[in-house]
Amino acid sequence: MSGRPRLGAIVLAGGRATRLDGADKPLLDVGGRSLLDRAADAAATVGAVALTIVGPESALSGVEIPTRWVREEPPFGGPAAAIVAALAATSAAGAPEWTLVLAGDLPHAEEAARLLVADLDLFPADTDGVCLADASGRPQWLTGVYRTRALREAASALPERGRDAAVRALLDDLAVAVLRAPAHVTDDVDTWEDLHRARRRFASAPSTAEEAPR
Repeated sequence: MSGRPRLGAIVLAGGRATRLDGADKPLLDVGGRSLLDRAADAAATVGAVALTIVGPESALSGVEIPTRWVREEPPFGGPAAAIVAALAATSAAGAPEWTLVLAGDLPHAEEAARLLVADLDLFPADTDGVCLADASGRPQWLTGVYRTRALREAASALPERGRDAAVRALLDDLAVAVLRAPAHVTDDVDTWEDLHRARRRFASAPSTAEEAPR
């Protein structure tokens, strides 16, 4: 990762999982690893120097970067509030130039992260971030990488620390490019059927690129 801009990471893992009957979604197993482990490992793999996880503290398997746990206040204030809380928990002084933001329910988090940071050092100065798009072309704001200073400025402008605000409201004034990705990369796990589909995918293709030895 030498020569690449410094990168921090935020993983959002504190939702209610209402469509999964309140299950502890980040700890659900897909392909032999929890979704939370997959997101944390993705951050480490692409060179993040620090990781902030927003959600209840849980066990992680072998994460190789400094990790802190925070909660938005009050809990369940939504992903915008979670991002605001993560940024507030770290100092602006000496912060990495970029911040990777990943939802904690992405089976292919590592593949997504690799796509996002592949050309990080080539982004124009007037680009505040890049996020992936799903199969329909809709931006997936919680699978993105953003200039930390721009993200902090946007967070400070949200009322009530972002409570119940849409993520789009947080990013509305940022110049964010949208990158089309293979359809499976942005798939998340919101329902039991999503979980079964993700497990079937890993079971049928155990030697995917993201599972290759590092």
